[in-house]
Amino acid sequence: MAFTVTSAGFADGGALPDAQVHAKGNRSPQLSWSGAPEGTKSFAVTCYDPDAPTGSGFWHWTVANIPADVTELAEGAALPKGAVEGRTDFGEPGFGGAAPPPGHGPHRYIFTVFAVDQERLDVTPENSGAVFGFNLHFHTLAKASITGVYENRG
Repeated sequence: MAFTVTSAGFADGGALPDAQVHAKGNRSPQLSWSGAPEGTKSFAVTCYDPDAPTGSGFWHWTVANIPADVTELAEGAALPKGAVEGRTDFGEPGFGGAAPPPGHGPHRYIFTVFAVDQERLDVTPENSGAVFGFNLHFHTLAKASITGVYENRG
């Protein structure tokens, strides 16, 4: 069975709902995953915009230490006990919705769920997406992504 992620709010490659747009709802999306490989001890979730005009993309969400028995996050829900959200490129921990500059064309928001080989990664709410990514690089058993698209037509 392949490791997969889906959302009740949008299809892979489809438009993000207003609820996931920073100025319109700013709520994390519903995500479900299945098919995690044997040896998975926790999960992590990230949301990254590779199209941001920064030269290095934009981290919208980083979450680690989701218990291995959790296979869904509800829209806007509190995270399971023990999970930690890192600092986004908005400057604070938590979910930061889509917020591309007006007239910049459509942006992709890649939500990735990582199956992790440790119960806890050594990350904190002060850590950036790069620090989360560094830790995940060494402890990922598998990953699955779903991409939503949003354009600010201004």
